[in-house]
Amino acid sequence: MAAVTDRRHHFGRAQTLVVRPIFVTLRAMRKWSFGFVLALALSAPGADINIDFSNFPTNTTPAGFHGALAGGGEKGDWRIIMDESPSAFVPLLPQTGRPLILTRHAALAQLSQDPTDERFPMLIYDRETFKDFKLTTRFKIVSGRAEQMAGIVFRYQDASNFYVIRASALGHNIRFYKVVNGQRGNLLGPDMNITTNVWHTLGIQCQGNQITCLLDNQVVMPPLTDNTFTAGKIGFWTKSDAVSYFGDTTINYTPRVPMAQLLVQSMMLKYPRILELRIYTPDDQGHPQMIASNHEKEIGQPGGDAEKGAITTGTVYFGRGKGTVAVTMPLTDRNGDPVAAVRVQLKSFFGETEDTAVDRARLIVKQMQAQVVSGQDLTQ
Repeated sequence: MAAVTDRRHHFGRAQTLVVRPIFVTLRAMRKWSFGFVLALALSAPGADINIDFSNFPTNTTPAGFHGALAGGGEKGDWRIIMDESPSAFVPLLPQTGRPLILTRHAALAQLSQDPTDERFPMLIYDRETFKDFKLTTRFKIVSGRAEQMAGIVFRYQDASNFYVIRASALGHNIRFYKVVNGQRGNLLGPDMNITTNVWHTLGIQCQGNQITCLLDNQVVMPPLTDNTFTAGKIGFWTKSDAVSYFGDTTINYTPRVPMAQLLVQSMMLKYPRILELRIYTPDDQGHPQMIASNHEKEIGQPGGDAEKGAITTGTVYFGRGKGTVAVTMPLTDRNGDPVAAVRVQLKSFFGETEDTAVDRARLIVKQMQAQVVSGQDLTQ
């Protein structure tokens, strides 16, 4: 960033500083609609996460997960175990008299056998939040007197809000349901024969509000439509005293791009004279932190006094460099309250004044602002 030296006027006193603020009276601004579309032009490429349980030590809970519990009873006991199963690559030919060939492979197991009825142990994957994705996992229901179930929890918000797809060996069915504020909704799905001590494949695909459920690579019910949860964590699920194993898991997903980053990308495409564009919001301590930038490696860096002033007092800051101008100003919500600071660095032109630079930056910020109802929109 080019060095900028100017003077700042603060209630009539002049001091030499890096930037100069222009105090403005904030008022609720009518939102403009400029018709630019973000998601279609700027959709992120697909990505894959492969969870290989052989990468974790046996008898431990895998790193990058945390246990959760819906309902009552004891928490789940989630560990990596070594499972012995017939080799999937050796045909079983009992008429030959050959011994059954077993293979050992790592699996995730829920081992607690607390028979509390409304008890739902879950193990939640922490390292990503998913919106549109397809998850495939192997599962084996091993035992259980009260219940014999295994499932996937997805678009998980917390232990009181999530979706579930689960298979039941005792109930001979597969069911989808949702939990909202701790209340379970209707159970949907067909009756099916789910064998115990046999590995099956469970799949779930979410695309927008469309949910598709698969068992052993076959769609098991018509696609479901639900708007309750648009994104969330994924995890493994059991019920009551069910002991169930889960095998290696693959998640193909579209990485979520926060609204703030989509706004930056859109403006960079629309205005080629923008050199740098950054958005800052306050962190938990009220300090400005960069949440979006045309240089994505910068994201997470702290802001300075200009960004803090723009957020806390609505101040507009101006600075000039060699062939550039820079403006930092507030981005407001629908009530006209500052929720973020935007720093715009532009190529300057001959004879450009402070007023024209601020006007150019304000045009860009207003277009971004038209997409924002509240500060939370920027991070979703």
